[in-house]
Amino acid sequence: MTSVAAKHAKGKKLKDVIFVTAGQAQADAKENGRENVVNGTLGAIHDEEGNLVFLKTVKEEYLSLSDSEHVGYAPIAGIPDFLCAAEKECFGNFRPEGHIRSIATAGGTGGIHHLIHNYTEPGDEVLTADWYWGAYRVICSDTGRTLVTYSLFDEHNNFNHEAFQNRVNELAAKQTNVVVIFNTPGNNPTGYSIEDKDWDSILNFLKDLVAIGRNNVIIGIDVAYLDYSGEKDEVRAFFNKFSHLPKEILTCVCYSLSKGFTMYGQRVGAMIGISDDEEIADEFFEVNKSTSRATWSNICRPAMRTMANIVADPAKFKEYEAERNCYYQLIRDRADIFKQEAAQVGLPMLPYRGGFFITIPTDSANAICEELKKEHIYVIALANGIRIAACGIPKCQMTGLAEKIYNAMKRLGKL
Repeated sequence: MTSVAAKHAKGKKLKDVIFVTAGQAQADAKENGRENVVNGTLGAIHDEEGNLVFLKTVKEEYLSLSDSEHVGYAPIAGIPDFLCAAEKECFGNFRPEGHIRSIATAGGTGGIHHLIHNYTEPGDEVLTADWYWGAYRVICSDTGRTLVTYSLFDEHNNFNHEAFQNRVNELAAKQTNVVVIFNTPGNNPTGYSIEDKDWDSILNFLKDLVAIGRNNVIIGIDVAYLDYSGEKDEVRAFFNKFSHLPKEILTCVCYSLSKGFTMYGQRVGAMIGISDDEEIADEFFEVNKSTSRATWSNICRPAMRTMANIVADPAKFKEYEAERNCYYQLIRDRADIFKQEAAQVGLPMLPYRGGFFITIPTDSANAICEELKKEHIYVIALANGIRIAACGIPKCQMTGLAEKIYNAMKRLGKL
């Protein structure tokens, strides 16, 4: 192949199965009618009529902004009011004790990028669970790192501490910084959330590791689905656990406006660093601010201002939360329909606690998904399962979907 690309860039080619499949679903809907197509592809909320949801409170605030707020540059680190609002809305009543610094990022993805880029060396490995969002691997590959995984679930579908600890020890033996990414609550693609008792075991293990004196641990927490994974205080209580950890443990929470504020394409989030050491917290701010300047320069001002204004106004914030909670309950209702019907027909599924997605474990995802397309059903084939976007499928279409998937698997002999 003729190429003028640099050595590290040669051969790069992205084919994102999620957006490809979503495009197929949209084409089918255009030809055969939206009501006749089940589109369980993208992680975006659709209402019961199949329309993309833009929360009314957010829309009104966004459209009311002045021209200067709509088109003006923002500070490289982000609008200060937004950063305060992001911390407040992310942590709620469970703000950790310690030194906290925040940087605006291009969605939650931007925070993951900076985390990997600034806290591992080229050639290092980054650890996450075997059920993970595919962009983690793309970011690692593009920055010269390698994503490695541990088995998230044990034989009882609980958090697999043995597998996690073994993998962490492997990384700790060959590199100074150990970066671990957790996607919780409401893991993409499973809907699983790490329980409090499991966090206690995880953190005790990591504290013992850094006490040896050879390693630093950077805990990345992708909370993209925080607002749709349970009752507000319940899903945020675990943040308290990151208070007063050893200085060798840095926690980085990757927060996003995409889901909670339904501003997916605005690409706004914040990476929030938590450390018991002020110098490490200040370093977090400076190195990530510098990388922001070198990557995207600055972040979308109107989305930041919209969120900051809503959080600062008690009446608007109350209205926003009530509206958002209606959609949280809608997604919960859809997932409950699927869970109940899956149990009735004997369709296996991974433990769902909340969030946008449900996953069916299978080694034959591609074949099953192609079979389902014959029935105008579009879901995502993963390496070891099928991801179903409960956030986007109306209840009338969710009813009976588990049985259709079960029957497709049975026809193919893949149960």
